[in-house]
Amino acid sequence: METNKILSADILDIIFEGRNKEYGAYELRKSYRKRLILALAIMLSICILIFLGSVLGSFVAPKKQAQIFVQDVQLADVKEEEKKQEPPPPPPPKQEPPKVEIKQFTPPKIVKEEVKEPPPKQEELVETKIGTINQEGIKSDVVAPPVEEKGTGVVEAPKAQEEDYDKEFKTVQIQAKFPGGNDAWMKYLQRNLRADVPVENGAPPANYTVVVSFLVDKDGNISEVKAENDPGYGTSAEAVRVIQRGPKWTPAVQNGRNVIYRQRQSITFQVTEG
Repeated sequence: METNKILSADILDIIFEGRNKEYGAYELRKSYRKRLILALAIMLSICILIFLGSVLGSFVAPKKQAQIFVQDVQLADVKEEEKKQEPPPPPPPKQEPPKVEIKQFTPPKIVKEEVKEPPPKQEELVETKIGTINQEGIKSDVVAPPVEEKGTGVVEAPKAQEEDYDKEFKTVQIQAKFPGGNDAWMKYLQRNLRADVPVENGAPPANYTVVVSFLVDKDGNISEVKAENDPGYGTSAEAVRVIQRGPKWTPAVQNGRNVIYRQRQSITFQVTEG
């Protein structure tokens, strides 16, 4: 290469001066910058397309929203199966007392010094009742006929059964209460329940109602918390979790005494399209 062209020549031309440029290395190195710029442009275009697709998809696909509705359920609202009262058995048939053998004994009448109706023999009267007629029947040493006993007309009142205050009561005079009343109980559930639980578990838009029952003992402690149904998607487990962590209640009262009472609570998780 001539001396006056060295300053204006490309570095690749200087390196490959006198070498075989048709081999391929020269062309690769010379087009390296173009290929790098093209690759970066393609990668940047792909990233932009992905970003635009996610943004557009968020606008097109509606988001799911969840809400919680709390409805109080009382045991009195649950109708228990009425027990059919069986009719009392019919009274036993009145049995007539067995007939007692009777021998007629009348004073003898003397007519022309003859006895018209002689009296019975003495040995026949040992096991026989004496009367004015003859009657066949059982042998008996009872002299008087049986007398039917009559009631006194006084009926004793049934004895009152003692109430068992250690059992579980389903109906009480004063129901168990959450501290602060029913409004405070509703606020506690709505504040602590996670409404997004069914959405996080892939629940489609619908209402998911869970009924939870639990015992409130004489001291107000909560126990035996269980879901009576399970709509799925983690709703029943979430309802049980929140009620188990609740504070003490004011116990129920029956006849002026604290008793064990079973409370039931209905919780609805509502999933809607946003």
